[in-house]
Amino acid sequence: MRSSTLFRRINRHPLQTRTALKLAEPVRDMCVPPVDSVVEFGAYVQGKKIPASGIVEAVDLVRERNKDSENANAFVWVGLHEPDAPEVEWLSEVFGLHPLAVEDAVKAHQRPKVERYGESLFMVLKTIAYLDHDELTATSEIIATGEIMVFIGPDFVVTVRHGDHCPLTVVRERLEDKPKLMNRGPAGVLHAISDHVVDQYLQVADLMQLELEEVEATVFADVSSRDINRIYQLKREMLEMKRAITPLQAPMAALPQRRVIPSEMREYFRDVGDHLSRVCEQVESSNELCSSILQAALARSNALANEDMRKISSWVAIMAVPTMIAGIYGMNFDFMPELRSAWGYPTVLGVMVTACVLLHRGFRRNGWL
Repeated sequence: MRSSTLFRRINRHPLQTRTALKLAEPVRDMCVPPVDSVVEFGAYVQGKKIPASGIVEAVDLVRERNKDSENANAFVWVGLHEPDAPEVEWLSEVFGLHPLAVEDAVKAHQRPKVERYGESLFMVLKTIAYLDHDELTATSEIIATGEIMVFIGPDFVVTVRHGDHCPLTVVRERLEDKPKLMNRGPAGVLHAISDHVVDQYLQVADLMQLELEEVEATVFADVSSRDINRIYQLKREMLEMKRAITPLQAPMAALPQRRVIPSEMREYFRDVGDHLSRVCEQVESSNELCSSILQAALARSNALANEDMRKISSWVAIMAVPTMIAGIYGMNFDFMPELRSAWGYPTVLGVMVTACVLLHRGFRRNGWL
């Protein structure tokens, strides 16, 4: 909800006059209006959706209501999913969006940020989703990332979503069911979207924590190369998650200080920032835990390999004794001890067996076998 002072300042701003002039017929002919990429659009007055046949008509209705009454608190919300450049450019002409922000919205793959252009605000949010798998492979993807770009102005909200997860339909329906929340205006929509995204962070972070606990429970069992691959894969996904969440901290902390955010909405954004800080701490601790698990698994794997080598070495030493004796007596010399003795053969066999038994007992006593 915006104050009347903010409304008067916005109504006098030249950006709105410039934008209103751009709603003339030549603007419609400049680019192709969005069709396939539009998820939904609507005009909202006092928190309630009013019928409009198109985006331009919805903008006309909203600005007419705001012109007639300073407390109308009307705005347009347009939602896009992976739009093409001409579609976003058409919306930029309608709403007066900055070309640099429009370029970011089309190209995607942006770092989380908040930028101000005149009386409008441009915010980039990274979205994440947990992809469950029956069996993990070397190419399995656990964390899927996407982006949500949000443009907010005095009387409009434009959301551009990249990625198939984290749809905003749930947010729109929740706000439409509660006109009091929708009546907070574009800043209220931005809060609802950021709160929804951060809640997704919490859910994914909890699922990753459960995954790490499951791996940790089995790390001191028989560790194989497959287990280490799984741990390394979790480590890689944790880093991907950290890259998506951590850069949002600074923009979210600075967002309540922005002039375009009404004073009554700043506490709500601070609450979202607190939740984000909690997620960042959880992701950081999970990342450190994953590193510890990976190191423990590698150490355990090396220990198991050393045990196997000791067993192999022990059996090689045991078998070396009869091999050595057989090799000596296999030499074709005429003068060798016990060659002509009737007890020579059993004596040599007894020496072999005795030496092997003594070596076996010694290795078992030392824990090699």
